[in-house]
Amino acid sequence: MQAIILAAGMGKRLKELTQNNTKCMVKVNGVSLIDRMLHQIDRYSLDRIVIVVGYEGKKLMDYIGTLDIKTPIVFIENPIYDKTNNIYSLALAKDWLVKDDTLLFESDLIFEDSVLDALVTDPRNTLVLVDKYESWMDGTCVKIGPDDSIEAFVPGKKFKFNEIKEYYKTVNLYKFSKSFSVNKYVPFLEAYQSALGENEYYEQVLRVITMLEDPEIRAKRLSGQKWYEIDDIQDLDIAESLFSPDDDERVKLMQGRYGGYWRYPKLLDFCYLVNPYFPPEKMKDEMRANFDILLTEYPSGMRVNSLLAAKNFGVHQENILVGNGAAELIKSLMGYLDGKTGFIRPTFEEYPNRYDTEDSVYFIPDNKDFSYTADDIMKFFADKAIKNLILINPDNPSGNYIKKADIISLIYWAEIKGITIVIDESFADFSDELNNTLIEQELLVKNPHLFVMKSISKSYGVPGLRLGILASGNEEIIAKMKKDVAIWNINSFGEFYMQIEEKYKKDYAAALVKIRAERARFQDELSRIKGVRVIPSQANFIMVELDEGIDPKELLKKILINHNILIKELMNKTGGKNYLRLAVRNTEDNNKLLAAMKEELGV
Repeated sequence: MQAIILAAGMGKRLKELTQNNTKCMVKVNGVSLIDRMLHQIDRYSLDRIVIVVGYEGKKLMDYIGTLDIKTPIVFIENPIYDKTNNIYSLALAKDWLVKDDTLLFESDLIFEDSVLDALVTDPRNTLVLVDKYESWMDGTCVKIGPDDSIEAFVPGKKFKFNEIKEYYKTVNLYKFSKSFSVNKYVPFLEAYQSALGENEYYEQVLRVITMLEDPEIRAKRLSGQKWYEIDDIQDLDIAESLFSPDDDERVKLMQGRYGGYWRYPKLLDFCYLVNPYFPPEKMKDEMRANFDILLTEYPSGMRVNSLLAAKNFGVHQENILVGNGAAELIKSLMGYLDGKTGFIRPTFEEYPNRYDTEDSVYFIPDNKDFSYTADDIMKFFADKAIKNLILINPDNPSGNYIKKADIISLIYWAEIKGITIVIDESFADFSDELNNTLIEQELLVKNPHLFVMKSISKSYGVPGLRLGILASGNEEIIAKMKKDVAIWNINSFGEFYMQIEEKYKKDYAAALVKIRAERARFQDELSRIKGVRVIPSQANFIMVELDEGIDPKELLKKILINHNILIKELMNKTGGKNYLRLAVRNTEDNNKLLAAMKEELGV
């Protein structure tokens, strides 16, 4: 058996990284793609490795000569690499194709050893390696029959997004038997190139072959093995974290992204918080049906979006402000506060991070659950001379919840003390207490010292829309904040969501019932794991304490590396104590995390 690597391309999308180097010489974590690939192939002691070079070919050949590869290497030069596509490069190697069984590679891939093992050890002679389509993938896809037959090759021009559930992405790794190359691939390659020219792709030849009565080639499906195709600098950035040889560095790189985890193959994100049961499919269909106009038209300005928010939450537009996520509103609001400000910790750090530490007063509950009541807050801050108080309810990460009646008492206490009180109720809808919102016109008007923040992303499960609202009876501050943020701070998708949201209130109520039930089940199952103590939560997440001998950072690392699940450890938030925060997802996902925790904790 031999390997053929196509490495003639210019890699223009990698910009300056390929100005003087061929694409496969780009380094991931200090190791070039071609160095990694050649050493992976070298493990199999093949008869030869044939490499088709083109752009910066001399430099690539000289570089490969320094890599101490034991397998004999044959170079073929593509002199017109800038005028042709990969069908021409493969055609240059056709005389080698017909000499032996072949593993065919594109040189811009990075993959773990198990990917190549899956292809090589499969007893079938002619295979195209594929993986279930995910949103981060791009390029040729296939449809596969129950017997792994390839029912259709789907090039980019023929891609139909309404059929993606049926698609598998080609990994651009193939195994061709000698007989397949001699009797099918090379004859069709020559005919196809003769008819359609040299500026085509070799996958198109496979597409034609699959139309034969006995095409011989089958699909080999991956089952969770890691791979990535590097076409641009964002791909390179993701590959750096996916394939970091240092597990600690990999965790650090992943955590430092603060989202965007949909670009990571099959990653389950238990770190960021959403509603797994909303929005309903019909609502998403309505948004899809209006996609074209929402993409190509400007959104309304602040006045109209405030009107939409006022309609949805039953207040006057002068008393509500829409933000590009709650984070935008937090930044603006904290700029209007001065003097000593009270915070309860551990908490959502966006608030204290936006305020001067010297003017910050922290209340840290003195118990293992980090629980507290309204009375505890009033007692602690009674003599602290604070001018402002920030409260997350339910709190993040503890899930501690104060009932509405007690919150009202706290609001009245703040009025008497001359304290501006900010209450973030982003997670309040998940609590067992119904109708607990503070966003009520009469309450706001009677208490102009009250500001109520709510993240639409967290409650309604639409973080990609970046929506948040702030409500207050203090119309002066609301008006000033409306001038602080950009007039078009909300995109058309966010505006349309607010426009139609009211029609789906029953669906939202039903989703909340589901998540409360799943939270209770999840808490119960977690409590059965040895070494885990569950802290009761009224939010869409659960904080747990681990036994003293269990390192949260090590557990996070093992669960990420071994199970592709990202969780959040809280050592920095809790003074170095052993706590985790786990999002509540749907039952299937939660069961995967439960299984991973049991395995890593030896239960």
